[in-house]
Amino acid sequence: MDLRFNLALAEGYKSNSQIARVLTEGWVKQNSYCPSCGEKPLNDYENNRPVADFHCLKCSEEFELKSKAGKFSNTITDGAYNSMIQRITSETNPNFFFLTYDKNLTVNNFLIIPKQFFTPDIIIKRKPLSETAKRAGWIGCNIDISKVSELGKIFLINNSKIINPENVQTAFNKTIFLRDKSQESKGWLLDILNCIESIPKTEFNLADIYSFEDKLKQKHPNNNFIKDKIRQQLQYLRDKGIIEFNGRGTYKKVI
Repeated sequence: MDLRFNLALAEGYKSNSQIARVLTEGWVKQNSYCPSCGEKPLNDYENNRPVADFHCLKCSEEFELKSKAGKFSNTITDGAYNSMIQRITSETNPNFFFLTYDKNLTVNNFLIIPKQFFTPDIIIKRKPLSETAKRAGWIGCNIDISKVSELGKIFLINNSKIINPENVQTAFNKTIFLRDKSQESKGWLLDILNCIESIPKTEFNLADIYSFEDKLKQKHPNNNFIKDKIRQQLQYLRDKGIIEFNGRGTYKKVI
């Protein structure tokens, strides 16, 4: 990967937003690969396609790119709130690339969040535009990736360091099983994953995870058997190799 943008792609453009779009999309097309199967290059769609920016000809994964100048942050500005909610809850939602670059027009962070980690919980509604605005009443949104499990934040480039593509593919495909789950089942698994990651120890026990019972009850008020549900999800995550069961109610995070 060449972390520098190809400035020749921006010749003839005057709008800063257009220049940024051309440079970042051009960089992805020239340097990136499919995190699922390793195919290179990715193919771009026509501009303004409502579903995605890129796709893989080999495995058909689709990707949308979000980019910004400056430091990497947990909050990414996006478009219309309702449209975003409709997209991420549909069967055609894409995976999301997030790219940041510095003042020298060099990529410093590039990560993917697989589509199975996008839930309504991470989409934050912004205040409607004022009545005097050109699009009065329009409601935008932010993507809060601090709420995404660490398993769903897969860096291809981290602080200007290129990550081994084989490690990227392994991480990407490790949680594909979530795609086969209903929104409710996936929500439970992701909630338990976030609880596990909140435990500072590598090894934990049922008491540690039961400490999140009240929090989980608030998110799932119709479930009166939270502890039973917790044990069920732990067993499923164990079967998928996300955690290990060490016996006597103790578990270990698999890194």
